[in-house]
Amino acid sequence: MLKRILFLALSMLTLGSVCALGEQLALTDGTEAADRFAANPRPVKDIGDPHILRADGEYFTFATGGPIGFNVWRSADLTTFTKEKALKKIAWASGDYWAPEVYHIGDKYVMFFTGRWKETGSLRVGVAMADAPQGPYEDAIGGPLFDFGYAVIDGTLLYGEDGTPYMIYSRDCSENIVEGRHESHLYGVQLAPDLLSVVGEPVLLTTPDTPWELTTGDYLWNEGPVVLTHEGKYYLYYSANGYATKEYAVGVAVADHPMGPYTKQANNPILNYIEEDGKVIVSGPGHNSFFTVGNELFTSYHTHTYPQAPSGNRQIAIDRAGFHADGT
Repeated sequence: MLKRILFLALSMLTLGSVCALGEQLALTDGTEAADRFAANPRPVKDIGDPHILRADGEYFTFATGGPIGFNVWRSADLTTFTKEKALKKIAWASGDYWAPEVYHIGDKYVMFFTGRWKETGSLRVGVAMADAPQGPYEDAIGGPLFDFGYAVIDGTLLYGEDGTPYMIYSRDCSENIVEGRHESHLYGVQLAPDLLSVVGEPVLLTTPDTPWELTTGDYLWNEGPVVLTHEGKYYLYYSANGYATKEYAVGVAVADHPMGPYTKQANNPILNYIEEDGKVIVSGPGHNSFFTVGNELFTSYHTHTYPQAPSGNRQIAIDRAGFHADGT
């Protein structure tokens, strides 16, 4: 039987019934509490790379989901969703609109996203802004955020302890060949305070170099980064292996500074496929992000809609997240 991962219905949490992290619910009969729980996957499909923003009492889900622009799925409880158009076609990007992330900064909502640059035919990260979380988002600078002469995807924003902004991104394997292999590597670069340009040169942070990341032959990945800070350390979550394989999974590396050096955890991957009786029931969980509900931390990620036939057709899943006592 398909084993479903259950979590407390977010509609309850938004109404104030917020449990402390780790608190146990006293349930004697699961059927009596069925309306208090929801099961993965969530009802948003044919997407990838989900990013959830909490704003104005709602949840706004942004994701890869089409050749041009981005939709946003609005929800009060992450159980029922209404789809709207958040960003239409950008003048400099011909297609391949991937991995949008949105942040509320000052009086603006700032979206970082991937697009294919018409000028070179290569992938780049762009930035768009809006006055409301649902958009409409408009191109902020008329071109890619930066150009280091190679394809980049999956830009994510983080701030250091001193308030300095940084972006971590993936140098895409389409144009990065190492010893005959196509490899995606993670880099970091400092951003200007207005987030519209870079300061200095990028720094290499991680490469696919541990056994679990080497399952897909001559194409290898470290991509889909997102960073959490916890007790003075920076936790860099990333995905490895081909996105259309069951082995697509999430690992984490830890550093004392946003630009590293990062050390990968020994217990990687921390989010992996599930197999029961020789049958894959959860395939390719990856490209996660984080958001909070009250004082609880959650992560969103995608899995393959058809686990027996993994492809670009993916769906959103949500689970609780947190840290063990030893910092992992």
